[in-house]
Amino acid sequence: MNLKSKILAVLAAGTLCFPQMAMARHAADSGATTVVHVEKVQHVPAAPKEGEQTNLMQRIRSILDTADKEQKQEPEAVAAGRTAKPLSNELTRWEMESRDEGGTLLFSDSPEYVDTNGILYQDSVQGDARVLFYHLNNSSVPRKLAVVLKNEYDGPNEITITRSGNGAPSSDYLKVGKATQLEYFRAEKNQKLSLPKGTARLIQESMNMTILQPGELTYGVFDFHAEHSVLVTVLMLDAYGDPVTAAEELPVLPKDEMRLRGTFKGMDRVMSAKKIYNPQEDGGVYFMLADDKADKYRKGIDATDGSQVTNYGNYGINYRLELPVDNGGVKYYLSPLGGVYAGAMRSFHSTKEYTLFPTPGGRTYFGNLTAPETDEVQIRREAGHWQIEQGTELASLGQSNGRGETVFEFSPPGASNLPVAIVMLPQK
Repeated sequence: MNLKSKILAVLAAGTLCFPQMAMARHAADSGATTVVHVEKVQHVPAAPKEGEQTNLMQRIRSILDTADKEQKQEPEAVAAGRTAKPLSNELTRWEMESRDEGGTLLFSDSPEYVDTNGILYQDSVQGDARVLFYHLNNSSVPRKLAVVLKNEYDGPNEITITRSGNGAPSSDYLKVGKATQLEYFRAEKNQKLSLPKGTARLIQESMNMTILQPGELTYGVFDFHAEHSVLVTVLMLDAYGDPVTAAEELPVLPKDEMRLRGTFKGMDRVMSAKKIYNPQEDGGVYFMLADDKADKYRKGIDATDGSQVTNYGNYGINYRLELPVDNGGVKYYLSPLGGVYAGAMRSFHSTKEYTLFPTPGGRTYFGNLTAPETDEVQIRREAGHWQIEQGTELASLGQSNGRGETVFEFSPPGASNLPVAIVMLPQK
């Protein structure tokens, strides 16, 4: 996410870009990609156990093939108090309502390109919390990034790590972003950390041995519960320095122009469909995530100077998407509309067991084949009507069958472009 791209992204209300050098690195990669071809349907299958991408236009054409049959059944539907809706490749917006809840998010992404040692973000929390860091070693020497927890309570304190993801540092930013999300969504944890009175320690001991070479990115997310107040410090320091000592001695570094750091109350967002989805009546539908229109960006406070900040992209916010279905089969997809994208999601279908979906499956990233929207297409989509264009890429998020509720967990991945659309399509 270079500075020029990020400024353009904010002006575009929701498109966050990663460095152009990463784009060049990935341009030569190959992998299974699903693209909508209007004239010719083509699909190269990906690994089936990794949420492989599926050709949406092929599904739409299958629906169109059965449209005549459904039209003949319309009188029976009307008699039952329902109106059958013709299906086409134009999707309609599915209305969602949202609420923010949960603990406190500490977000550290400014300065993103770190040239020297210093504190990147710092604030005190108690109870449920999440810390997200996204920083690149922009110096000419090896360094390391650390998160230090300092007990502020006048007695012993206990920290419980409930979930975490921290991809290995790399100059392949998309790979780091995806690896972090896959680890974060894979499983919950119950790791106990004891903090006696007046002590401090790393949130993860391996940070002390993880070296960032020049040009490498590190990205991590840690959910935890603190019985009493702890001071959380995200810092960059010498490769062989002591993080606990450095957290006491180093100055707070000035933020960059994007000011992407801060403390945000309510670290989780629950989005629920306003009505139950009936695939045969409602047809193909979509809703947007992290576009700052249908899904608004969060506001917070930079604890290092007291200024108000905006989380452009809602990074570190964990979404719970609640999608009740009346009857019939439904297929779900994610489509990146801002550019190249690499992340992960997981879903629950009326059980406690979940399915993990790399987005995309079978390769590191996708979205590079989806052409930028024209002004006309964007205006219509924001008004509630989205025409699937040639070249649109989608990643499969599985399917559901029969009456019930499908729940997805999603969080905007670091190094990827936003916004994204979630698509729900009737299954034949």
